[in-house]
Amino acid sequence: MNLASVLPLAFVMIAGPQIISAVFFATSVNWKGTSAAYVLGAAISITAFFTIAYFVAKGAKSGGAEKASTEDWLDIVVLALLLVAMVYTFLKRKVAEPPKWMGRLQAATPRFAFTLGLLLLGIFPTDIVTSFSAGAHLAGRGAPWVDGLPFIGLTLLFLALPALLVVVLGHRAKVFLPKVREWMNTNSWIVSEVVIVFFIVITINSLAG
Repeated sequence: MNLASVLPLAFVMIAGPQIISAVFFATSVNWKGTSAAYVLGAAISITAFFTIAYFVAKGAKSGGAEKASTEDWLDIVVLALLLVAMVYTFLKRKVAEPPKWMGRLQAATPRFAFTLGLLLLGIFPTDIVTSFSAGAHLAGRGAPWVDGLPFIGLTLLFLALPALLVVVLGHRAKVFLPKVREWMNTNSWIVSEVVIVFFIVITINSLAG
């Protein structure tokens, strides 16, 4: 159940500029190079933040305090982070147009795409909070670090999906993807909130148990 509860957070990781950027790259001229570089940069950021959170939480758990007490404190930290993510997502829900800098993505180089993946999945507030929540949650339950790989992998799969659709569908994907981009820009916050609330309920249930 620990792993299953963390996996939906992968959607929160990519909702917003993250997946919109992936769509831009997938519909650009140099889509193969930029899409691959973007996913690589994202992989480094996600893995780094998840790993830091995991080992910090694991260190706190083995620091000498009683197991039950430490798990409760970790749950409280995760709960606080999730509440921050929920409020931030709600406040940032109304975005009429993608940021102006996204106009550069159609002509972006792989180097730019790599840097963007590194930054968007590393310094974006909801991504930092979500990565830390996933890492701390698994560490608090005594799960091994490798149990976080499906969470990281699913997040990267979501980011790579626009490019994979171009591979499978060809030109039809480049017609379809802008519509997906518009939908995500308008509605992704709703799905994110649902996932965050789901994870909050799981955390509260753990505290009450």
